[in-house]
Amino acid sequence: MRFLRRSDQTADTGAEGSAPEQNSGQDTGPAVNGTRTQGKGRPTPRRRDAENKRRGPAPAPPRTQREAARLARANRPSRDERRQQAAERRQRMAAGDDKVLLPRDRGPVKAYIRDIVDSRPHLMGLFMPLAGVVVLSVLLPIPAVQQYLSLFSLVALLAMIVDGVFLGTQVTRKARAKFPNEQISGLSTGWYAFTRASQLRKLRIPKPRVERGANV
Repeated sequence: MRFLRRSDQTADTGAEGSAPEQNSGQDTGPAVNGTRTQGKGRPTPRRRDAENKRRGPAPAPPRTQREAARLARANRPSRDERRQQAAERRQRMAAGDDKVLLPRDRGPVKAYIRDIVDSRPHLMGLFMPLAGVVVLSVLLPIPAVQQYLSLFSLVALLAMIVDGVFLGTQVTRKARAKFPNEQISGLSTGWYAFTRASQLRKLRIPKPRVERGANV
């Protein structure tokens, strides 16, 4: 009987002592400063999902044309903001910023053509004053004055055409020599140079980057 009691106590003691050993064998997480921390048990959310959760759901699209117009008016900038944006855009266009220029004025080839045209005066620059002379010749009731003004306008127009052809040929040759890898059309290049030269220097957009007499 004594042996049985002693064996029972020993078995109970061994069972109680084995439980901490089993628990101690379980890994509860990485050790930090001598202690173990438990994992959070879920994957880390992606940055895009977290940002979408903070922003909230996207607003519903407009269902009718009236709602779309109301939403457009609400998101439209004020008049002062539109004026400021327009003024900034004009300044950037005058400075030759390719991001705001028209497609016909973009690129280094067009900038080089403008520099060639702006480097010297041209007879095409008298196109707008010549148009005023033509209007004056029509309004004057004196036949002799009308005849002389008409003849002068015709001669000046022919001189402008000759100067424009010469300018287009010269600009095309220089542009092809400077940009051999670019496809440069003689007709489009000549017309672009002619339209640039026919404008008054102060009214040209973009503004001239070179002075008259510069070697381009």
